[in-house]
Amino acid sequence: MTWVESAAGSRYGVDNLPYGVYSTEDNAVPRVGVRIGDEILDLRRIVEMGTCADCPTCSALRAPVLNPFMALGRQVWSTVRAQVQGLLTNEDLAHQVRPLLTPVAAATMHMPFLVGDYVDFYSSEHHAVNLGRLFRPDSEPLFPNWKHLPVGYHGRGGTVVPSGTPVTRPKGQRKAPDGTVQFGPSARLDIEAEVGFVVGVPSRLGTPVSVDDFREHVFGVVLVNDWSARDIQAWEYVPLGPFLGKSFTTSISHWVTPLDALDDAEITAPEQDPEVLPYLSEKDRYGYDLRMSVKWNGTEVSRPPFADMYWTPAQQLAHMTVNGASVRTGDLYASGTVSGPQPHQRGSFIELTWGGKEPIALGDGETRTFLEDGDIIELNATAMGVNGELIALGEVTGTIYAAD
Repeated sequence: MTWVESAAGSRYGVDNLPYGVYSTEDNAVPRVGVRIGDEILDLRRIVEMGTCADCPTCSALRAPVLNPFMALGRQVWSTVRAQVQGLLTNEDLAHQVRPLLTPVAAATMHMPFLVGDYVDFYSSEHHAVNLGRLFRPDSEPLFPNWKHLPVGYHGRGGTVVPSGTPVTRPKGQRKAPDGTVQFGPSARLDIEAEVGFVVGVPSRLGTPVSVDDFREHVFGVVLVNDWSARDIQAWEYVPLGPFLGKSFTTSISHWVTPLDALDDAEITAPEQDPEVLPYLSEKDRYGYDLRMSVKWNGTEVSRPPFADMYWTPAQQLAHMTVNGASVRTGDLYASGTVSGPQPHQRGSFIELTWGGKEPIALGDGETRTFLEDGDIIELNATAMGVNGELIALGEVTGTIYAAD
């Protein structure tokens, strides 16, 4: 139990403690904090209260982004987490620590880490099958390689933005129904509800990361909305895959949930058939039971289940580096759209509306097929925590603005 009053009954209790970067009206310098209930604990001031000024951990926690701390590795992450839990549960320390708390409502949140490379995968079998049936109704929905490797593509790290950043409708080429090639704003703007994994410890160029070393390299998890312009994407993606239809904006949550907070959400991942190659074969094959929610202008329209993902984050990391490519601190890789077997579990609107043929009714009486200017999307997720209590992953919101 914690002495922080706002954490009582909260999904941001001492078993969660996600990291973020924030500033306040009276102190505009961005700094690292940990969320507890409806408040943020200032880790920079915690460090300044101590006697250790120049050790690597203290120096990292005084940085304006999480990258230096994430680079220190799993032992440091776990040690700091345990120390913060101690500060927030020891009643004798409450009088010292309470002044270092800031209400979330009074904080301005910033990008939590500097993004290096961004890779997006395509790891939900339900999503891949749905799109295959939409795009290739007379063929097998899955391409022959899909069950042999985690399919992915490199995105653009420079357009990864924090929750709340406006999303400007992208422009590009698209093929009209009459066969003419046109240029203009996307008319089929979509979302992709995903889970992202943030690399802490880098790897060496030329040395693949073992599938069993996932936890040694990955610091934590963010929610991701990988906005997609389906009409631009459909025209451009053959033969090299997504480009302008995907690279304009990718939104992530302000809060990075450490992997240690998700221990009780680990579940056995789906069985794979055919058997994967040795570099993808896991000694302990697990995924995470994350329950996602998609709200469209305030109406919940989908509940994608991350537990059903065919390819695990450990396999994704191993595949991403098996050719000798390295990962760096701050690299982000995302799961791809999370979709379940039921219609209400689909994590993109092209699936929910079946290519725009089945409009979605919203709570205000309006209907939608794809995103319109002014629409607001909110993604949330929960995971199982200690003693069966739910913890929350930070939300991702975005509002669509008209093309410039």
